[in-house]
Amino acid sequence: MAENLGTEDHSNRLTGSLLLAMPQMRDDRFMRSVIYVCAHTSNGAMGIVINKIVESVNFPELLEQLNIGSESANREIRVHFGGPVETGRGFVLHSADYVQDATLVINENFALTATVDILKSIANGEGPKKSILALGYAGWEPGQLDKEIQANGWLSLPADDHLVFDVKPNTKWEKAMGKIGIDFNMLSDQAGHA
Repeated sequence: MAENLGTEDHSNRLTGSLLLAMPQMRDDRFMRSVIYVCAHTSNGAMGIVINKIVESVNFPELLEQLNIGSESANREIRVHFGGPVETGRGFVLHSADYVQDATLVINENFALTATVDILKSIANGEGPKKSILALGYAGWEPGQLDKEIQANGWLSLPADDHLVFDVKPNTKWEKAMGKIGIDFNMLSDQAGHA
């Protein structure tokens, strides 16, 4: 996970930002996706897709599979497709009000935890105020994300908790595009150079 990504490169860090897939993105896993970047260093990048729901799994079923009992597990918590890497592993992107030993604090507003304990806390109503539960993550080799951005694959913008946690997943891409002043209907799906 992100612990191995180091922090040597401060010049091109997108840590704590959102990536928006450009319209020409044809990879079904990332088409019209919004990704919260948890780490971006000279050793690579790691993020969580925050706008794609896994329809085949819900929170109570997930708790049952992990043998976690809870009376309050009926809360409407949707499971997201976090990315194509380690899709059997759970990651919780959450508000920084909840921190465990294994939590990666990204900044003053966001943190990431990938332990069963956070699921237990959420199930019992003791977890973070805001969270996104995801299976898997998006990962990039050193320099790969930078190249994809240079090739017009992604736009980036600062993350805010309203867009990350409160906007409905199926409208996050459009809302994020609108936030940076782009009418996505006007974007060409062809990359070009003058």
